Amino acid sequence: MTTASLKPRMRRRLFTGLAAIGAWTVSLTALAPVAGADSVQSQQWYLKPMQAEKMWKVSTGEDIKVAVVDTGVDASTPALRGRVLPGKDLSGAPGDETRDDVGHGTTMAELIAGSGKGGTLKGLAPKAKIIPIKTNLKGVGGPGKLGVDAKAIRAAADSDAQIINMSFGGGANPAFKKALDYATKKGKLLLAGTGNDAKKGNQENYPAAYPNVAAVASIDKTGRVAESSTYGKQTDLSGPGEGVPVLCDGEKQAYCPRGGTSVATAIASASAALIWSHHPDWTANQVLRVLLKTGDLADKPSIYVGHGAVRPRMNLLEGKGDPGDPDISPLTGERTLNTKSKESGSDAKNSGKGSGKGDSDKEAAPDKVKVADSKTEDEGGSWLLPAIGIAAGVIILGGCGFAVVRIRRN
Repeated sequence: MTTASLKPRMRRRLFTGLAAIGAWTVSLTALAPVAGADSVQSQQWYLKPMQAEKMWKVSTGEDIKVAVVDTGVDASTPALRGRVLPGKDLSGAPGDETRDDVGHGTTMAELIAGSGKGGTLKGLAPKAKIIPIKTNLKGVGGPGKLGVDAKAIRAAADSDAQIINMSFGGGANPAFKKALDYATKKGKLLLAGTGNDAKKGNQENYPAAYPNVAAVASIDKTGRVAESSTYGKQTDLSGPGEGVPVLCDGEKQAYCPRGGTSVATAIASASAALIWSHHPDWTANQVLRVLLKTGDLADKPSIYVGHGAVRPRMNLLEGKGDPGDPDISPLTGERTLNTKSKESGSDAKNSGKGSGKGDSDKEAAPDKVKVADSKTEDEGGSWLLPAIGIAAGVIILGGCGFAVVRIRRN
């Protein structure tokens, strides 16, 4: 996609910076503010191709809680009033978990469950609830220690949240891995962005690279993976992440079109919430398995976009996606829960082999998927979701929505 193909109000003033791999980071790439409240939702380009309006007639994410481990979530924004539950503040900064001096965590929450009131973001799962878990993330400014405390993940695991959204990444951390294992055993669905280091060494980012976390890459409106999106065998899914309006800064007074795997992760979390709300008796393993099996590249995953873009409509509107064994992880093939007899576990585990992280059958640049692969496609065109890799010359749209170390205030 070229700059000329974008609307004038979406012209970019891209700036980037690279955070050290050992530090936990989030990013906010500044662009020109979106002009006019009405234009915010109109620039949520993914809502129509994902057939959001049709999906909301089936599921809105009701009764599903998503823990947003981030910079805090401002519960007073028009988009989030009545949608934020008590959480926990582990940042050591002034205020509580509803104070977000950056706007990153609030944006993720709005993308997941925003009401859209007053020209704000419309969340893909608008009736889901948000549980904010505030922690310190490098690159967001302000005093305090850097790095995500493993206690933040344990707090999310001990909460009522079914889904834990982690729109950040950095170096490996043994304590953090133990916390993630703890969350997995408690039945939580873990999602994190792969990172935005593809052109800066393509270093693995954690927690996305851990085997029990669904790693989400970022794509643009043409279905191409973002040039910045970190890739590798750890990639499990992809989601809309480029050119999406997000809050420009901590003042939360304007939206700017940006990009990155932070956004893609939030939309993937919302997709999971829609499916889980419609199938409340399912486990995290089953919800994730359906997301993987209904991706564009379910049978031929790519190191760039994993099993393809999240498409909850394939389950909600077309009934596709076999949930499989409730106790076996679709990522590792291992038993993570014990909701039924262990006697059937071995068969389920064997049947799940070859679909987990690190599989050797993930290809570098698979063929494009069919443009019209659904009878319920909206008129006016379908959402092309090819898995063209960075090596094939994909085009960047939004910069680093994940590993940028400074923030431009508007």
